[in-house]
Formats: sequence, structure tokens, C-alpha cells
Amino acid sequence: MGVQRIDKLLTAMGLCSRREAAAAAKSGAILVDGSPCRDAARKIDPDAQQLTFRGRPVGYQAHVYLMLHKPLGVVSATEDREHKTVLDLLPAEYRARGVFPVGRLDKETSGLLLLTDDGALGHALTSPKRGVRKVYEAKADGVLGEVDVKAFAEGITLRDGTVCRSAELEIRCVQNGISAVSVTVCEGKYHQVRRMLAARGAPVLELMRKAEGAVRLDPVLAPGEWRELTPEELAALRAEAAGNG
Repeated sequence: MGVQRIDKLLTAMGLCSRREAAAAAKSGAILVDGSPCRDAARKIDPDAQQLTFRGRPVGYQAHVYLMLHKPLGVVSATEDREHKTVLDLLPAEYRARGVFPVGRLDKETSGLLLLTDDGALGHALTSPKRGVRKVYEAKADGVLGEVDVKAFAEGITLRDGTVCRSAELEIRCVQNGISAVSVTVCEGKYHQVRRMLAARGAPVLELMRKAEGAVRLDPVLAPGEWRELTPEELAALRAEAAGNG
């Protein structure tokens, strides 16, 4: 990436403001290759030199890519005056970088939500032209059967006349009038899965997103927890965003 000013580098990574970087340098809290750097305007090559900020090694990342287990009751927005947002679940350094949710899960839907500050990849993953597959698990109030599986495959027409693309409905279990199902869609219309199931007379009781493209929700993550994507997960997403998935 070439040489960068230390203060600009730290600011780009959301670790501090330029004024805070200058103060940190003067206090000896910035090290370059183990030696104090008193000038935050100094230029370094982060690929060849080791930068330490307040005791923490800093490895430059042009962008960040996160997997969040979105809990119920939290909105998929960067800000909201009334409700807690998914950004409120992240450390300040990620919020400072300007990460945003890739697509949306409504307040009453939990599960996998990707976040990034890479606008190009985020746009590609949400573009209907790419057809990135999203997998949901739901509990629906109604008895669903093979006729519903066929209807999903042919393309559901919603109650307002909106036509959805072919989707996959897998019936996992039906008990006491409640159907546990898996739904796979390749588009992201507003409240789509809820509206599709309601159109078949089975309104959603619970809804959770389990996968987006090749990336599946890490079962280790509890609601509200997050982690960065692995290089393999990121490579798979990039391939799908490019239309090669």
C-alpha cells in the first residue's frame, strides 16, 4: 500500500483522531519498530515496519469484514433514535471506520448479518443481479406441504401482486400445526420470507438467517457476538459478488 502518515493510518483504522494521534506520539504511546515515535506526521510503510499504538500492534487493513449474530430487538441500521442498532454491538474502532450492515434483517429477525466498510462489495452482495443466496430457518403458524414447496419453486406472488423469484422451501418438521422450515431466496425484497410464508397461509412465528452465500453463521457466536470473516469466507463472498459463486 506504500508509505502513509502515522496519524492518517490510525485515523483510517478508527483507532483515534489525528489530534489524539499527535498527543499519543508526544506521550510515547506510539512505537515504530519498537522505538518511540514523537511525530505522528511521520510516514511509514505499514507492510515493512511494525507500528504499535498504546501497547497494541497495528496491522493495516484497507477494509474490515465482520460476521454478527444479530439478536432480536436490534435494528439493522447505522443509527436510530428509538432503537439499539447493530453498530451499537461493535467496538468503537469499527464504528469509527464507517462499517455498515450488508442488507437488513428486521427487528424481529435474528441470525447472520454481514458488516463492512467496503462499499463496492456491500453493493455487489445486495444487488439483485448477483442473486446471492440467503438461507433462513423459520417456524410458521400453519401446516405446509409439498404443494407449498412447489409454489415456492415456481415463484410466490405476494398479496400486493409482487412476484418473487423461484425459491426453495424445505419442510423440516410439522407438529401441532406449526411448520419448521428452511427457506432459500436469491433476492432481498422487503420482509420477503415473512410475506412469502404469509401468502401460503402460514405467518412467521420465528425467523433466523443462517447463511448468506457460502458464509454460514458461526454456531460459536451467541446473539450479539461478532467476529471478523476468515480469508476463506471473504474469498468466497468476493467470488459470489463477482458472479463466480
